[in-house]
Amino acid sequence: MSAISLSLSSPRAPVWFVAASLGGIAWNIFGAVQFAVSVAGTEQSLIASGLTAEQAAVMTGYPGWMTLAFAIGVFGGLAGSVLLLVRRGTSTPVLAASLAAYVALWIGDAVHGVFAAMGIAQVVILTTVVAIAAALFALSRHPVART
Repeated sequence: MSAISLSLSSPRAPVWFVAASLGGIAWNIFGAVQFAVSVAGTEQSLIASGLTAEQAAVMTGYPGWMTLAFAIGVFGGLAGSVLLLVRRGTSTPVLAASLAAYVALWIGDAVHGVFAAMGIAQVVILTTVVAIAAALFALSRHPVART
């Protein structure tokens, strides 16, 4: 069977599903940019961008596992959203890993003083990230997510 006949034999995904999947892709591309900035950031560059010396020290002093959790969250979310768009069942475990990584990062931010140093804005941002990851995971379990 050719790829064209396979795509024609599968029912079309609803517009809301495609929009949500594309939103997940866009959101995770934004996250990938944030990840790149955080990995490349130095205390001096973070201070120059507006953080205090204390905040910059906290942001550059992450344990390695938190950087790994951020990477898994972002790149798992991006891959999972692409898999979601093409309606593959493998999106579910990939998005589950992304969600678990973001929950671990949230806990890490609380334990390692990131929330204390950065304030309520960081709590709101990371809680929103976890909520979006949870929504993408839930969407992957919806019957329309599979061809």
